[in-house]
Amino acid sequence: MFRVLQRVNHPGGLDKSSPNAGYVLLMFYHLYEGKNRREFETELIERFGSIVKMPLLQSSRPRFPDSVKNVIEEGISLYNLHTRKHGRLESTKGTYAKEWAKWEKQLRETLHGNSEHLNSIQVPFESAVSSVLEQLKAIAKGEYSTPSSERRKFGAIVYAAVTLPVSEIHGLLYALAEKHPQIDALMEGKDMENSLKNSHVTLAHKRSHGVAAVASYGSYLHQNVPVDMTAFLFTDKLAALDVRLGSIDGEQITSRNEWPHVTLWTASGVKAQEANTLPQLLSEGKATRMEIDPPVRLTGTLEFF
Repeated sequence: MFRVLQRVNHPGGLDKSSPNAGYVLLMFYHLYEGKNRREFETELIERFGSIVKMPLLQSSRPRFPDSVKNVIEEGISLYNLHTRKHGRLESTKGTYAKEWAKWEKQLRETLHGNSEHLNSIQVPFESAVSSVLEQLKAIAKGEYSTPSSERRKFGAIVYAAVTLPVSEIHGLLYALAEKHPQIDALMEGKDMENSLKNSHVTLAHKRSHGVAAVASYGSYLHQNVPVDMTAFLFTDKLAALDVRLGSIDGEQITSRNEWPHVTLWTASGVKAQEANTLPQLLSEGKATRMEIDPPVRLTGTLEFF
């Protein structure tokens, strides 16, 4: 913020002349909310193979003056109020426009009033450039190594899932077929014993959700998860079970997939991922849903693959 409020003629207008520069910078601050530094850096390394860090602040530095800390905390509180009510509406508009104008003025006065402190804790620009060049040279020479073996380990994992006992899934299908003629007709001629040899509920996939999302389930690895089978959805080309995931030690397990499910069967040439479209097909009247009432509970195990 201090650097931005010193620059002029910025191509994007984010400089000292901007009336809402502080608000825009708070938007940047909240951009990765919900993802800690370790998760963020892990994902960058997995996507690009390496990471370059530009040093900004001295590692051994005194704490911020209270006035600086307080004005930042006030800005964050105001940002939370504003976004809860107005979303991404500009701070110069909406209910809190006057409060924003007052805070922007206070921010500039506070940071400029503490310019000596803020300048003293920054890494000199020449040192920052030198550090970046050294990191780039190491990458170019193939001398870069990932910061931890844990990140390399997660790099080989594709997805996290709750595996389910396939024999119990088979038993459930036979019970449903006896109860519902449509399901019986769908399963007729299909060798489910051989075509469905494993079953699982995908929690997060590296390609769709990123390695950090997959790694976030690490603390639950190999633990049991109750899974309720709540409905059977199908078309002439797809069939899957709608599921409701339970908890581990009081912690609710949630899937990053919009629709948690167990894929049961797909027609020849239809990829298993297409099962994700069943809720949409249902809303279009192109799929059928049959409730499992009461839901059938199975116990699965959280695993990486």
